Formats: sequence, structure tokens, C-alpha cells
Amino acid sequence: MNQQIRKSPDTTQGMRAWPEPDRMFDLRYAAFLETVSHLRATLHRYCARMTGSALDGEDIMQEALFEAYRKIELLDDAQALRPWLFRIAHNRCIDFIRNRRTRHAAEAFYAGDDIVLPVEPAGPGAGRAIERLVVHLPPKERACVLLKDVFDHSLEEIADLVGSTPGGVKSALNRGRAKLAALPAQPVAAPPHDPELGRLLDRYVALFNARDWDGVRALTSADARLQVSDCYSGLLSASPYFVEYERSELPWRMRPGVFEEEIVLVVDRQYGDVWRPAYLVRIHADGGVVKSIADYYACPWILEMVSTDAGSRPPQYLTSHHER
Repeated sequence: MNQQIRKSPDTTQGMRAWPEPDRMFDLRYAAFLETVSHLRATLHRYCARMTGSALDGEDIMQEALFEAYRKIELLDDAQALRPWLFRIAHNRCIDFIRNRRTRHAAEAFYAGDDIVLPVEPAGPGAGRAIERLVVHLPPKERACVLLKDVFDHSLEEIADLVGSTPGGVKSALNRGRAKLAALPAQPVAAPPHDPELGRLLDRYVALFNARDWDGVRALTSADARLQVSDCYSGLLSASPYFVEYERSELPWRMRPGVFEEEIVLVVDRQYGDVWRPAYLVRIHADGGVVKSIADYYACPWILEMVSTDAGSRPPQYLTSHHER
């Protein structure tokens, strides 16, 4: 489908392009996103913890928000917007988990429905640790622990969201808390070593930083897809993606890095004499060519969440993939 791109006034600060009103991301959708902006960081945090990935969580949240936008006429009570969005995002997360191969190993380990004694929530300050560990729980227990111990939903709200009863939620909470308490220390795994991908990303970065857009395009397939959160989803060739980077007035540079055990591209921006990570770009390749690009420049909550997790430790995305 031919994507007709309309530029917004703010094209110098990064990509802000919107398709025509009858395309996927129209101006009405932009208005909807503004309406729910106060919920975005919380929704992303939930999706990220459910999936175990801040980037997957962002992709799922984007899908959930677009689904909500298409069904907004079904919402009669504006006060119910938050639980309604959570329900849509939760269902998307469950679909994602069910379709992901890695869930089988985790659920096989925790598949038993042993009777366990009630376990009280962890003490103050343990919320962040819980968020990072819940990925080891089956989906229902994961959701119940997150919604109760992290997001402070009531048993009734959780039951409505996960399709259960308050009693069923209490049982899932007890099982989940007991399993979390018994978890051994979780070592941080290095991303799989893929020399071909590493060489491709190094070349992509070198050309990108040299502003050699023809060279960058030569590394991408003819049908490569592009997703820029809140801005664009479609063919890379039909987008103004590289043009927007060329027009940017803020000094930037790109480099390979590691984020949540995945090799990604980090875009740094210069503030005075200091370069700081600004956002991430995810590249999928096959057969030595780039097949898709996901650019998260419009999602500051991703790095904010991970920086909060890291505390005083250097965030993982600062690490070059060559140093792993």
C-alpha cells in the first residue's frame, strides 16, 4: 500500500511524520494518544514485565493502543478507560507469551499446582526486584503478582482483568509469591553470539554515522519494514526515515550496544560536551540484509524504566556488544 507521508511542524527534532487520515496512523489517532499519554509509562511497564522485554513491551503496547483506538466507541464510561486499556494490553501480552517458544521452558519448570501456604507480599522497596523476576512465573500468576504487588489493583479488578474470580486471584498470588521467594539468583546472560549480525550492524552504524544514506539503503531488503512508535508503520522505502535523521539539528551518533541480553543500536545525543543515550533502535536481519527496523525515539519511558532498575549501576544499554 502506498504510504503518503505528511510532515508535522516538528521535523527537526527527529521523525514526526504521519500518514494521511485514512492510513494507519492518522491525526485522530495522534489526538487519542495525547488523551492517554498519562497512562503510557504505566502501560509500558506492565507489558514490559509481562513479556520480560522493554522493547517487546513497547511493541505490544503500541498494538494495544491502536486496538483501543479502533474500538473506542465501545467504551461508554470514560472513568473505565484505564482498566479497559489494561485489559486490552493484558490480552495482547498473553497472546505474545503463548506464541513465544521460550515460555515452554519456564512453564515446564513451574507447571505444578502444588498446594502452598499463603505468602505475604514482599516488604517495601522490593517492587522492582519482583518486577524483574515475575517473568519466571506462568502468565496468570505473573499478571496477578504484577497487578497486585506492583500496580496495587484490587482483587476484584484483577479478577475482571484476567478472567478469574477473587478467590482464583488469591490462589494465583499465593503460588506466585511462593515461587518468587524460592527463586535462585538469576545471572545475567550474554546475548547469543552472531558474527554475521555483528558485522552487518557494524557496517550499518558506520554508514549511518557517515550519513551515507545510499549505503545504508543498500544494506536493507527491498521489502524492509519500518516501525517508528507513534509515527509510522509500513515499508521503509516509502518513509522519510533517513531524511528525518539528516534534517535533525541535535547532534547524534549511533553505536551497537547490548540491552536486556539483546544486541541493539543505541542513539546517543550530545548535551554540551557530554554524550548520553537517548533511545534505542532494533534491527532484524536475515540472510545478511536488514529486514525490519523498529525505532523507539518517541518512547523515553523505556530507558527511564531501565535506568530506575539499574540504580547506581551502569545501565546495560551502555555496554558495547564488542565488550560482551
